[in-house]
Amino acid sequence: MDIHQPAADPHAEIREEVRKLCARFPGEYWRELDARRGYPTEFVNALTESGYLAALIPEEFGGAGLPLAGAAAILEEIQASGCNGAACHAQMYIMGTILRHGSPAQKAQYLPAIAEGKLRLQAFGVTEPTSGTDTTALRTTARREGDKYIINGQKIWTSRAEHSDLMLLLARTTPRDQVAKKTEGLSTFIVDMRTAKGLTIRPIRTMMNHNSCEVFFDNMEVPAENLLGVEGKGFRYILDGMNAERLLIAAECIGDAKWFIAKASAYAKERVLFGRPIGQNQGVQFPIAKAYAQMRAAEAIVEKGLAKFAAGQNCGEEANMGKMLAAEASWAAGEACVNTHGGFGFAEEYDIERKFRETRLYQVAPISTNLILSYIGEHVLGMPRSY
Repeated sequence: MDIHQPAADPHAEIREEVRKLCARFPGEYWRELDARRGYPTEFVNALTESGYLAALIPEEFGGAGLPLAGAAAILEEIQASGCNGAACHAQMYIMGTILRHGSPAQKAQYLPAIAEGKLRLQAFGVTEPTSGTDTTALRTTARREGDKYIINGQKIWTSRAEHSDLMLLLARTTPRDQVAKKTEGLSTFIVDMRTAKGLTIRPIRTMMNHNSCEVFFDNMEVPAENLLGVEGKGFRYILDGMNAERLLIAAECIGDAKWFIAKASAYAKERVLFGRPIGQNQGVQFPIAKAYAQMRAAEAIVEKGLAKFAAGQNCGEEANMGKMLAAEASWAAGEACVNTHGGFGFAEEYDIERKFRETRLYQVAPISTNLILSYIGEHVLGMPRSY
């Protein structure tokens, strides 16, 4: 049985092509990057040239015009093949914000260039050191002066900022004490980081090679025409794309789980100790089997969420549960894989410890499990808000 590909998969051909592309970037490639904290430029270029990073851009702007399920299949297969889609996944879910809320001029200016690979849209400036996931408490400000905005503040965990041309930035344009609701007065901007002055980027070393940074804005000027949508409505625009983000991240976690399960089950069949394959022992076999069941359950929720997203229905429940369950499944599969390999699970040459570190991130990002449970408690089960 091929655990990588579900039956009657409408994106089977895409998966196969992605798998072939990923085969050009084996474990040695990722280990070398991991050692020097490098960015996978060659891998991202290959995905761009193949059109995969333009999957969600409409055909009229040079993209493939695929549904979100197509993008999910691409990212899942990247992870299942042992590669890392975190180097470029933001371009897919940031794209929706411009598609839904950008002006015709903004779409015409940016989307064809992104689809062609001339521009990278990889940076998402929302989180700040003092506010974290309390987005409405952010302190970065944007003040209108004639035909431009003056931006001051700081963002953190802005991954890929050093390797992106454009950033989608959320800043406060009206002070919090001057709005009726704390979600009002926030605005979204397209920042061209190639030409922006007053912009400082500092990499943050973390346990996984995620190319994350903190970004500082010191009287940075942004043309007024780069305001996305209506001033003061930016929080809604950001929220609008979060279900897509969570579904795509969930797809990556499912891909990770498939990689771990395939690796662990193969080793359990071939590794012989005390005269028998270690996979014959229930202590080895059952954790792998349980992780497989968790992965399939998460996959079913994510598929439902993708279908509802495509139909224009509210998929908040599925997006949040899918992300949580998929992250838990990938972590359980990683644990089983490490334990199955014993000491070899910690050896770099097996790639398990690298993938293990990478998949751990999704217990926390892009949204923590506790906030997902809060969402389910309040918005699905109707209980009082917990924060």
